This record gives sequence, structure tokens and C-alpha cells, in this order.
Amino acid sequence: MAERGNRLEGPGLGDSNMSSKTLASTPLASKDFKRQLAGYGLTTAQILYRRPDHKWLLQTFVWQNYDLFPKFPELQRFLAFWVEKLEGPLHSVMVAHSRLIKPAELKAIDGEFRLN
Repeated sequence: MAERGNRLEGPGLGDSNMSSKTLASTPLASKDFKRQLAGYGLTTAQILYRRPDHKWLLQTFVWQNYDLFPKFPELQRFLAFWVEKLEGPLHSVMVAHSRLIKPAELKAIDGEFRLN
């Protein structure tokens, strides 16, 4: 990116060589951000499983991805893969979920501040 006078030049920053068609096809938001706008939230699962070689020993695996509450289709897909392909049998799964994009929180404040 170069600065020419008061104008920045580079891909998508006033570059006169970039056509409007190219600019329109340039992704302006990441895939994860678009998923958040569609209702996905950050989901973290703590998975306890038994070691295949020592069934009495529990081990922890932490999985994190964007998923939809309350059915968690991405987590369900991952757990189905685990059961089908991996040897360590599942013991338990603890799930935490948070929507990262939420409506703005507004609070009414009773008071007034004056500056001269």
C-alpha cells in the first residue's frame, strides 16, 4: 500500500486500476463474521473420553467452533465423526456457548453533566 498525496493506493483503497467488478467480488467480511450475523455463536466443548489403551484413564479434549444454539449441528457432526472414526470412547461432553454479536445494551441513566 502506498500513500500518494492525501490518497491511499492499494487493493480496494482508491486503486484506479481496480475495476468495480473486481471490487464487488472482493470479500469485505470474513466467513466467520458472516456466520455470526446468521446467528452462530462461539461454542466450546470440553470432551472427556477414555483412553483406548487404558480404559480407566480419562483424558480431556477441547473443541471450539461457531455453532447454532440449541441444537449445535457442528458439534453433533464432530461427535458423530469421533464415535465413527476414533478409538477413545466418549465419557461426557460439557458445552458453553456465547453469541458474540448481540443487540446493543442501553441503560437509562438519571443525571446530567454540564461542562461550562
